[in-house]
Amino acid sequence: MFYSFLFKEKKKKQYTKRITCDLMNQGILALVSSIGCTSAGSLQSLADAMHIPHLFIQRSTAGTPRSGCGLTRSNRNDDYTLSVRPPVYLNDVILRVITEYAWQKFIIFYDNDYDIRGIQEFLDKVSQQGMDVALQKVENNINKMITGLFATMRIEELNRYRDTLRRAILVMNPSTAKSFITEVVETNLVAFDCHWIIINEEINDLDVQELVRRSIGRLTIIRQTFPVPQNISQRCFRGNHRISSSLCDPKDPFSQSMEISNLYIYDTVLLLANAFHKKLEDRKWHSMASLTCIRKNSKPWQGGRSMLETIKKGGVNGLTGELEFAENGGNPNVHFEILGTNYGEDLGRGIRKLGCWNPVTGLNGSLTDRKLENNMRGVVLRVVTVLEEPFVMVSENVLGKPKKYQGFSIDVLEALANYLGFKYEIYVAPDHKYGSPQDDGSWNGLIGELVFKRADIGISALTITPDRENVVDFTTRYMDYSVGVLLRKAEKTVDMFACLAPFDLSLWACIAGTVLLVGLLVYLLNWLNPPRLQMGSMTSTTLYNSMWFVYGSFVQQGGEVPYTTLATRLMMGAWWLFALIVISSYTANLAAFLTITRIENSIQSLQDLSRQTDIPYGTVLDSAVYEHVRVKGMNPFERDSMYSQMWRMINRSNGSENNVLESTAGIQKVKYGNYAFVWDAAVLEYVAINDGDCSFYTVGNTVADRGYGIALQHGSPYRDVFSQRSQSFLSVLGEKTKWRFIMIFSWRALRHLASEKHCIFQMSKTLESKRKPSCRVSDSPFSKSLEVCFK
Repeated sequence: MFYSFLFKEKKKKQYTKRITCDLMNQGILALVSSIGCTSAGSLQSLADAMHIPHLFIQRSTAGTPRSGCGLTRSNRNDDYTLSVRPPVYLNDVILRVITEYAWQKFIIFYDNDYDIRGIQEFLDKVSQQGMDVALQKVENNINKMITGLFATMRIEELNRYRDTLRRAILVMNPSTAKSFITEVVETNLVAFDCHWIIINEEINDLDVQELVRRSIGRLTIIRQTFPVPQNISQRCFRGNHRISSSLCDPKDPFSQSMEISNLYIYDTVLLLANAFHKKLEDRKWHSMASLTCIRKNSKPWQGGRSMLETIKKGGVNGLTGELEFAENGGNPNVHFEILGTNYGEDLGRGIRKLGCWNPVTGLNGSLTDRKLENNMRGVVLRVVTVLEEPFVMVSENVLGKPKKYQGFSIDVLEALANYLGFKYEIYVAPDHKYGSPQDDGSWNGLIGELVFKRADIGISALTITPDRENVVDFTTRYMDYSVGVLLRKAEKTVDMFACLAPFDLSLWACIAGTVLLVGLLVYLLNWLNPPRLQMGSMTSTTLYNSMWFVYGSFVQQGGEVPYTTLATRLMMGAWWLFALIVISSYTANLAAFLTITRIENSIQSLQDLSRQTDIPYGTVLDSAVYEHVRVKGMNPFERDSMYSQMWRMINRSNGSENNVLESTAGIQKVKYGNYAFVWDAAVLEYVAINDGDCSFYTVGNTVADRGYGIALQHGSPYRDVFSQRSQSFLSVLGEKTKWRFIMIFSWRALRHLASEKHCIFQMSKTLESKRKPSCRVSDSPFSKSLEVCFK
């Protein structure tokens, strides 16, 4: 099937209408227009009259922010115009941002091409709230405009004007904004304590960098953004359609320079192609007759309504994200990104993402306009946590009093509170989960509490992951993280023939054969050359006595038959030497076997776990470990096949067969069943060393690919204080806290075991020589000596 698309540049209203009529005479199935509001109304009337689906993409002038077109909507059955670009939400976004910043007085600058009526709703609302707002139009010749201010204003007026410029909103195209900022900075109209907001949908990364480079003080930039797939290999694929790499790569210069209107045109073409293809598959195609829109009695297209419904029901995931239409014919999907810098006089300082805004959930992030220093005295933070031994545990739970907590993470939080001077209130997440994204895009658990601003800080065994960093901020890691496996030790069995274990069965058979052979040789030698017996001796040199004599000498018990011939004595001397060597070897092997015999476990690493299928294993469903294995297991470029094998086991029955809902359930499943639990190595080591039955052992990956961090609200003003001021403090504190808890828990476990086995003295000497014990029961230096002691 072939599609023909004709692009016409708009010039005047009548010209646009005439071009559209010419297209209808040729025969069209749908009309796509990317024009301004002036011509949009006439095309809407024409499309409604001829029943031609009209996909309207509003285009602004020279990159200037859009104003609402205000297209009139007739009866829904007669309305054939669909708005591809979402409604203009600039009024809502600006109002939310200045409310967050708590501005009461500011000025709005706008350029010649912007229709100031576009922010009339915003001006009405701020006026009702009693804010002092001034408006000023920026002329094309900015230098002449600034020069005129200095020429006409007195010193007092210039000072008042400078004070007004401390808080300003710029509604203009990026090129005008750059020139305007350059002029006001060079003429010293603004100082380092100013804060300006630039809002425009059409601002790319290059514009952002240039605006930041030219400005001083604090700068906030609000622009429209589109979701980019996290998987780089999937960025250029939209269903069965492959997009050019110059368009799908957000860092490509060509993609950077494209206007948003052109991106929506691209997605609209994809949407129409899918709609036409669906009509052909359903065999409901309506041939397009030539229409004459100039005649008054022209009949509309009979298939227009069917085609319109097919387009509205369809959807496409393109360069602008999800393109779909609501009942009112508009596209509801729009996201704004809020970027910002800190205060400072330095030009070219960095910029970071402060938050995002959409019409459904509103603002996600904290824009509190506040400068913080090391001293946070008087600040009370609300801290959310999840109980996870040994990171966060309840130390005291008295009825009627707040719970008290202890653990790795609590020690870090308490030390930070003492260092920075803040106080905190701590509570457990309602669903006792760390948090995962839901179907509607929201988050639950600890992360959800931060996203919905019910907590200021989140702390527990919380790992720093890319998905979590998209919605919350993290401090620098205070302790390394690795994945481990908890398994149950194989049970020891009592063997009645353990004394035979030092030698192999074949060696025992050879020894028995040697006893018989030597006994036979001794008998033959005595038979050929009988010994001289004393008078009255009752001992005879029979075969039985010879065998008994050889066996008795082998077990070092002697014999009763005197052998005096030289040949017999040489034979017995060699036999005694042989018996001495065998007995010595047996004694040494038996001592080693009884003292250092260890239970051999077939699984000693994650690789061993992934290669076997006898022991099922899993983790906590929708946890960070689950996502970590899923991402690596489904990545076709991952060289190590270990994760793909693990993912096949973990994902059995969509994850419901081998996974659990909480870590405690996984530990119990290991203890009482044939199961291996994949989880945080530090948590598993703590569980293994504090198990009363000593029935667990752990294996894991020694490479730390992530770390534990403190989570904060997105754009939180406390992030810089926690990270920059306390980076080295956090890492040193994390290690000290880790070893302190390991020593405490190791002493407890060893004291419990030693009291049962009565080896306190030897245990004390071992701990005295090993100051840094490991939590791993199977590999720790003192656990080996304990096993020797317990034998």
